[in-house]
Amino acid sequence: MPHADSAHVPESITARQQFWDHVHEQLVHLLADQRAWVSNLANAASLIYNSLVAFPLFGSGDNAVNWCGFYIHSSYFPRPRNHPPADHVPSHPHILLLGPFCGKPACQFINVSPANPRGVCADAFLRQSSKLVPDVNAYPGHIPCDTDTKSELVVPLILDSPRDRLSVVGVLDLDCLALSGFQEEDRLGLERIARLITDSCDW
Repeated sequence: MPHADSAHVPESITARQQFWDHVHEQLVHLLADQRAWVSNLANAASLIYNSLVAFPLFGSGDNAVNWCGFYIHSSYFPRPRNHPPADHVPSHPHILLLGPFCGKPACQFINVSPANPRGVCADAFLRQSSKLVPDVNAYPGHIPCDTDTKSELVVPLILDSPRDRLSVVGVLDLDCLALSGFQEEDRLGLERIARLITDSCDW
């Protein structure tokens, strides 16, 4: 089957839980032969976004999902080859960097300093819990990357065995044009997908 066909949503799928179960199943196959996190996150963002666009509850008009992507902690990004030795490099322990996504251009980084967190993604990362936000303009510290966005769902990417690194590598972020665009079924479905993505990558 061509990889692009993974984003096809059968007409028989009409409920949110069915939808997320279907996306999860497609991701299992899509990520099966790859462990590189950049490649897997790129395909995951594309599959989730294009599946949402193909699903009537999210795909059109004022209810459309307008952004899907990842913010990853800066420590997981490789340093350029010509960079000075590590002991001369300023560290950024409180920064999430923009990862693979689908949608309009977005904020390049997010401050996740415990002393001064800002935005839904920062809160989800620091608290290691999902954030389902019905009205982003009413959320304290919201970062308006796209002023058309009205609601948001952010799920942390949590490692089961963090070894010597952070237990949370980043977040998976969805934006919607509608107020209250996401529900509990969406949170549960996306959390299951986030676990699959995290477990499918070498960090």
